[in-house]
Amino acid sequence: MTGSAPDGPRARFRPKDRAGGIIAPMLLAVLLVAPARAAAQQFVDAAATIIEVAPGGDATERLQEALIMVPEGGTVRLLAGRYEITRGLSLDVPRVTVEGAGMDATVLTFAGQEAGSEGLMVTADDVTLKDFAIEDTKGDAVKAKGVRNISFIRLRTEWTGGPKPTNGSYGLYPVESENVLIDGCVAIGASDAGIYVGQSRHIVVRNSRAERNVAGIEIENSFFADVHDNLATHNTGGILVFDLPNLPQQGGHDIRVFRNRVVDNDEPNFAPPGNIVANVPRGAGLMIMANRRVEVFANVFRGNATADVLVVSYPFEYDDPHYDPHPTAVFIHDNDFAAPVFAPEGRLAGLLKERLGEEGANIVFDGVMPFLDALFGRAPEEGIMIREAPDVRFANLRMIWAKLLPWRVAVDRDAARYRGSGRLEPPIAAVTLPQDAAPAGR
Repeated sequence: MTGSAPDGPRARFRPKDRAGGIIAPMLLAVLLVAPARAAAQQFVDAAATIIEVAPGGDATERLQEALIMVPEGGTVRLLAGRYEITRGLSLDVPRVTVEGAGMDATVLTFAGQEAGSEGLMVTADDVTLKDFAIEDTKGDAVKAKGVRNISFIRLRTEWTGGPKPTNGSYGLYPVESENVLIDGCVAIGASDAGIYVGQSRHIVVRNSRAERNVAGIEIENSFFADVHDNLATHNTGGILVFDLPNLPQQGGHDIRVFRNRVVDNDEPNFAPPGNIVANVPRGAGLMIMANRRVEVFANVFRGNATADVLVVSYPFEYDDPHYDPHPTAVFIHDNDFAAPVFAPEGRLAGLLKERLGEEGANIVFDGVMPFLDALFGRAPEEGIMIREAPDVRFANLRMIWAKLLPWRVAVDRDAARYRGSGRLEPPIAAVTLPQDAAPAGR
């Protein structure tokens, strides 16, 4: 869902609305406290399109007021300093920019948060958030739901007490949205995913760093995504491309993962019990589950102790008739691997050690597929296709046969059998966003 109803909870605050309704008491409150705040919060341009908010007392109230009063197309400017925020903030005005002085200079700390399920909630189209940080929220740091053309530029989200299951689930969290840009951001310490894009379409995640989260970057049940030039390090799992059942948008597809550095993802899994990512094994570099048409190329993988690339089917029972649990048309080529560091931990560790012995692999495929495909075979283009250097180690665990046959079924380590045609048909197109047509200096 990407549109916005003209009324209801997502009603927009346009200037003509401000004569009555809930705006009247808000204006009254603003007028009563205006003299005391005049120096800290005011329109700073003659057109009344830019509101500056300074740190200091009543930061929560002043910032929320600014997010309500800013006109369409306006800017809320956060000056350098630390803002003590005590409850969740929301923005429902379209075409607004919220900008700080830099991700280390303007910090919204929620360490004393008393109310609200996230730090900042955005429900308006064409919003840009840039150059500030959000720390220590009770729940998600920044969430955007049901919006178009949302941009996260040079933001930092962090839980400063280190990885803990009581940290919020997500750092940057756009969901059910279209045209999502995440550029130059940093996400640290989320108990689910540092950077998560779910049930969305047309997505670019680039030039960002995800560190010490359970999942560094996660693309879930989404269509058309480019994930490139990021660093995923010291997470439990570096990058996840998942499709899960019982979600409104099914059939995630056309995902490209390229030119990323996926290194040393060695954080013990600290997700709360019952969370799906609690099953992600420590040391999973890139994990692809139940998605289709995924291309992985020109990445650098190092030091991921379970496997650099895991391609698996959804392993649990489900009751969603529209759900396909198997990965399909996954093309892995021209990546930079080193010798695998094989020291798996977590839910898959026993299975991997049983099937692989002491010799790990850079690329591990569980070998689970529809039974007829397993029986009669299928082309690599329809399953997993690999074009890597000869010294890259591969393992098909052949779990479907290992479960069905009473005798031991050998692991297939011959990557040459999965070379296929070396292309997806049709090729996955690059994602182009309207935000990239914005003027320089965005």
